[in-house]
Amino acid sequence: MDRRDFMKGTAATIPAVVGLQMLGQRFAFAQGADFADDVEVLNYALTLEYLESEFYRQGNEAGLLSGKEAQYLETIGADEDAHVAAITDTINKIGGTPVEAPGVDFADAFSNRESYLKTSHTFENLGVQAYLGAAGFIKDKAILQAAAGIFGVEARHAAVVGNLLGLEPEGGVYMGATETPLSKDEVLAAAEPFLAGAGSMSGGAAVTK
Repeated sequence: MDRRDFMKGTAATIPAVVGLQMLGQRFAFAQGADFADDVEVLNYALTLEYLESEFYRQGNEAGLLSGKEAQYLETIGADEDAHVAAITDTINKIGGTPVEAPGVDFADAFSNRESYLKTSHTFENLGVQAYLGAAGFIKDKAILQAAAGIFGVEARHAAVVGNLLGLEPEGGVYMGATETPLSKDEVLAAAEPFLAGAGSMSGGAAVTK
């Protein structure tokens, strides 16, 4: 898949098993207050997509959902896998080096249906705010357009899960008339509780071809 395919949203779905390794580097790409270039923005997005991809792999394997709920969350997980593949491939195509995935610990997120869905809702909204917060740093308009496409998908994921939880429309299913961006530091602080020591969690790696 080339960069044009990514921009058109035609990334192939990858296997859900994603190798997680990297906390010791503690998001090595996130050193400054801003992003130096598009590769840093893409690696930032890639780390969040790794986190989501592994979250749904574990959650869907836990067998907490059935029927329509299971179908929705399995589809969301496949979307996150595709995001990992597309962003990884794009970084390679523009001459960058994709970061490795972080180790994770989702604690009791899979203790029951409600916990799984609530954590999913948190992750999806965090993804929306992260993409929006980073958008202004993207220099390549084609990459910005592609990122906007993923941003929209993350927002729809959050709305679907909010509806499954029976949340109020505004402030639950959707977050208001406009979305609120978060800075890189705010997003990383929110993600940190789910990070664990370095090491492979699932023994595999993202497949991007």
